[in-house]
This record gives sequence, C-alpha cells and structure tokens, in this order.
Amino acid sequence: MIADQRKTATGSARPPGPGLRGGLVQAWYDRAWWLWLLRPLEWAFRAAAALRRGLYHRGLLKVYRAPVPVVVVGNITVGGTGKTPIVLALVEDLQQRGLRVGVVSRGYGARPVSSPHWVNDSSGPGECGDEPLLIHRRTACPLVVAADRPRAVRALLARTAVDIVISDDGLQHYALARDLEIAVLDEQRGTGNGFCLPAGPLREPGWRLRTVDFVLYRGSADQRCGVRYAADCLVNLASGEQRDAAPAALAREVVAVAGIGQPAQFTASLRTLGFAPQLCAFADHHRYSAADFAPLAGQPIIMTEKDAVKCAGLAGSNAWYLKISAQLPRHVIDAVAALVQP
Repeated sequence: MIADQRKTATGSARPPGPGLRGGLVQAWYDRAWWLWLLRPLEWAFRAAAALRRGLYHRGLLKVYRAPVPVVVVGNITVGGTGKTPIVLALVEDLQQRGLRVGVVSRGYGARPVSSPHWVNDSSGPGECGDEPLLIHRRTACPLVVAADRPRAVRALLARTAVDIVISDDGLQHYALARDLEIAVLDEQRGTGNGFCLPAGPLREPGWRLRTVDFVLYRGSADQRCGVRYAADCLVNLASGEQRDAAPAALAREVVAVAGIGQPAQFTASLRTLGFAPQLCAFADHHRYSAADFAPLAGQPIIMTEKDAVKCAGLAGSNAWYLKISAQLPRHVIDAVAALVQP
C-alpha cells in the first residue's frame, strides 16, 4: 500500500498547508463573514479597475489592434479555471480546419533572458512558463511569451504568418484589442462571494461576464456552455510510452502529484477513472527539483501534463502524466473560425 504522503513526504514534497493565501481563497468560496471588513479595499480596487478600463475604452490609453483576428481566452477570477486545456482544444481544432494559429501568453513565473521570448523546442519552463511550453509541445504552433501582450503579438507577426492569434489569458489586458472574448469559470466555484479583490476572487466585477462573447463552465455538462474533459491516456515521462488511463494498466494505488490551482479536482478525476490516489500537492506553478520526488521513489506517480513539462528527468521511471482533451461546444469553435472564414 502506498504510504500516506502527509506522513512520508519531507521538505518541499510535503503537501503544503492552506497558509495565508490558501485560507483567504477558501474564505472567498465559503463566503466568510469577516471578508466584509475588506470591502473598503475592494471598493478602491473596483475604482482603480474601472478607471483603467475607462481610459482604454475612451482612447486615452493606447490600444493595439493586430492585422489578424485576436481571440482572448481568460477569466475574471483569481486562480486556475482550466483555460489552458481550452486553448489547446481551440488551437487543435482550428489547425484541423487548415488555419494557421499563433498563441501569445504572459508566461506566468517565467524568467526569460529577453522579452518577448519565442518559445521553441529547446525552451525550458523557466524561460517561458509551464503552460506556454505545454501548448507549444502539444500543438507545435508559433508561440510568444511577454507580459506586454501587444508586444508579444507584434513579435509573433514579425516572424511568422498566421491567420488568427489566441491569447492565453489576458481578459484584463485592454491594451490589446480583441475580436472575440471567451471567459472561463469553474462550474462549482463560480464567482465565489461575488466580491472583487481582496474581499473576493474577482479581478473585475461580475457584470463583466455579460460583455464577453462566450462564458464557458469547466465541469458542466451543458451543451451550450459546458466544457468536459476526456482522459486520453497515461504517458510515461521518461520513455513516452502510452498506456490506457486505467488502474489495470498501472496500479490502483498511485501518488497524484499536482502543482495546480485546484489539485483536488485532479484527484477527483483519477478516482473517476478507478484509481485510489494519495495527493502530493504543491503550489501552483511550482518549480520542481529531484528532492521533491525523493520521498516518492518506487511508487507509481501520476501528474498533470502541466506539471510533467517541468519534471522530465526528475520523477523517475514510473512517473506518468494524464493526457486530457477538453471538449468544447461546437458553436464556440465555429464562431472563432468564422473570424477567419466568414
């Protein structure tokens, strides 16, 4: 039987406690009463966000409009809502239609030598971030990372010809004009208590959702706005071997390694597939080292694909990632494709 990771893991491999940030996030979704004490700070945040948004909309701050259509896939809440699998599904479907797709991203946590950074086969997660690296490896699409989104798009278009640009996140980056907006929410969490930062999880007031073209809900079965995830297979980090995403192909008891915003959802997915996972959680965008996996030696490990791009050569020969595919509503993909093919 796999040992309980809460007892055996040491150092950075120990699942972290909720901490200040984790406690605050939990309070947002538990609608803790004391968050009302933060409302004065929230009002100041709302005012600053409204001022900034207004300056862009009135043309007082410069907005860059690309010569090709731009689609933004983002959210209005802090934390992971499953944007990257949606970007992947969108890019792959557009590519199957014969369209040339480029992607720009902030590259959260990256420390590139220069910016903008052109992601290529030799890029590492430290240079471009884990999510951009995952997108590039899965789709081979041209991808540029920069905190300044207009600068990223200019760099992309300067080096390659694309029919459409997808911005991974960036709903609040109004310096980049967009032709279509997709906001992603977690079906269970929604908008939390409905407050903006720091009293709640919202980056912008909830009414912002009424202005986007599509709102998609992760985990929803609704055919118009739901996004479901299909488990494709298990992929070995060391060899690239693929196996069925089932206990019979590996083991029932596994260690679930997750450095994502909502690790509990990953273990829930594994349980749905029949596994009995013991969670070993890390902070979102964690920078892994061999020491993180030392307490897990000899145990079968399953991690997310986002984590896997940072763990090659670190996790051992019995480490696998769960390859998944997001299933998007067809009318959403058709609307994006129509920007290029009316």
